[in-house]
Amino acid sequence: MTLPSTLLSAVLVANRGEIAVRVFRTARAMGLDTVAVHSDPDADALHVREADAAVRLPGAAPADTYLRGDLIIKAALAAGADAVHPGYGFLSENAAFAREVRAAGLAWIGPPPEAIEAMASKTRAKELMRAAGVPLLEPVDPATATAADLPLLLKAAAGGGGRGMRVVRELDGLKEALDAASAEARSAFGDAEVFAEPYVERARHVEVQILADAHGTVWTLGTRDCSLQRRHQKVIEEAPAPGLPEALRTTLHEAAVAAARAVSYEGAGTVEFLVTADGRPYFLEMNTRLQVEHPVTEAVFGLDLVALQLRIAAGAALPLTPPQPTGHAVEARLYAEDPAQDWRPQTGVLHTLAIPGAVRVDTGFADGDTVGIHYDPMLAKVIAHAPTRAEAVRVLAHALSGARIHGLTTNRELLVRSLRHPEFTAGQLDTGFYERHLTALTALTAAAPDATLSALAAALAAAAPAPDAPLAARLGGWRNVRSQPHTRRYTAAGAEYEVQYHPVNHPGVRVLSVEPTLVTLEAEGIRRMFHVKQNSNKPEVYVDSALGAHTLTPVPRFASPADRADRTEPGSLLAPMPGTVVRVAEGLAPGIPVTAGQPLLWLEAMKMEHRILAPASGTLTALHAATGQQVEFGALLAVVQEEPQA
Repeated sequence: MTLPSTLLSAVLVANRGEIAVRVFRTARAMGLDTVAVHSDPDADALHVREADAAVRLPGAAPADTYLRGDLIIKAALAAGADAVHPGYGFLSENAAFAREVRAAGLAWIGPPPEAIEAMASKTRAKELMRAAGVPLLEPVDPATATAADLPLLLKAAAGGGGRGMRVVRELDGLKEALDAASAEARSAFGDAEVFAEPYVERARHVEVQILADAHGTVWTLGTRDCSLQRRHQKVIEEAPAPGLPEALRTTLHEAAVAAARAVSYEGAGTVEFLVTADGRPYFLEMNTRLQVEHPVTEAVFGLDLVALQLRIAAGAALPLTPPQPTGHAVEARLYAEDPAQDWRPQTGVLHTLAIPGAVRVDTGFADGDTVGIHYDPMLAKVIAHAPTRAEAVRVLAHALSGARIHGLTTNRELLVRSLRHPEFTAGQLDTGFYERHLTALTALTAAAPDATLSALAAALAAAAPAPDAPLAARLGGWRNVRSQPHTRRYTAAGAEYEVQYHPVNHPGVRVLSVEPTLVTLEAEGIRRMFHVKQNSNKPEVYVDSALGAHTLTPVPRFASPADRADRTEPGSLLAPMPGTVVRVAEGLAPGIPVTAGQPLLWLEAMKMEHRILAPASGTLTALHAATGQQVEFGALLAVVQEEPQA
């Protein structure tokens, strides 16, 4: 790559979390100073701790902080930065912000504002792509849609990341879905425009990474498959997209180049396609920024896309051809969320995040950090690269299964089971994967790992004194009646375990070593190590071993009546997380009948909308929520009195 014509010295990342940390890593390697910006909840976040300098953006809401372009430019100038990298999300695809950055004399690490603007609206982007000869799905006018047009996909014209999207399978539900998608689009993007197009069942989501310089060179860096999605947001991505015929790959690459040249593109970008079951590709959108899943392309091509972004922004020219790809890469997005509970995001302290093995981990969190209510709950991206797809998938699944993640419910088990699912291992990918398999993948079955040995390890570790404890304490476990064992009880995943043990032996199990954080047991001739983490201010005990990960809650010997009392009125709907009530079902009021599973209101938290459903059929007797209301975790939203059984 030729030398840049402009030398950069310091870069501000107009973002937070994982992507800010990732850009800083490359910037440091290139000898650049780094500047972070942060909201008040992010004052001690990892991206702030890793930057050379940080500037506060007063407030908590994105609209007051990371979406305030004027404050970010002011911060860059005050801290001496000469370049702004937008990351992804927030202002990364805001043409007005890109212009303002350049007008302030700063380098913009992204495509020209005109290219961003051309692709900002999906409807306008499709018009450009049609003129460039790129294949498209024809739009459907919702006002004239018939049963023959179903199913339909409603999409926010200015949106991304699954916001403002709805699948409509019945005409009777079209108006309600349009209203919901429009309301969500207005809330997320400030633009309520929604359009409709055919929803293609069992299609694949395939994209092409492009990289272009200001000298006319456009690279296509292979394909990525991002078909495994929840709520239209990607969960597992890989490169190259498996099983595509060479002719189809060529078609996708040529269409991506045509899209880039149609808007005089510069920098890194992604052209996304829907590929039908019979191999027909259709343009979806062009993302004028770095993608979350860019590491799989970096792994396969041996490139640093952020470094190339910085060099292109400084005026460097790309070689005429990109390097050749090698091997296969797979990425999984590790979220603090509960897939079995409608993907409900989780908040709280992340006590431990340790992922072993030969994998790359991109994260914005460290042990002891807090996952708050204001932002996306992605904890990390875990990436494996190997000579073959089968090996890369195996390495990633093994690393995730052996990870120690304490303090929060995550989608880790779902990721491992997805990677090991026969359809996935066979490369049979489509966007309906979780629609078909989520219930089975999240079910607690009889085959779930037994926690008996983990409970024994937890009990032994709890009784073990610290290495520097006095001799009397280290002798521990003394009883007047030596024959009587110790007894402890724990609950884990809804089951209760009682362990009776002596400090040095246990029926059927040899205790080989005991420390407060590591217990080695031999059962049925097999020796295993159990990593134990206990928190002084929390009752939960985390035990990790080759048998699985368990969160154990000690059962008090004498439970108080207050602990057993149910103080919640039957039929109460409580807020599952802090958030904002963005919508209440039309006509909802005390006294009206409701049916089980009926959406009553919608709560927005952590960049997602969550439906609050009627727990049973009956009568709504109380409504304590209103549109725009801020609610805390556990707040009473409504009460449904269940109708008596016949």
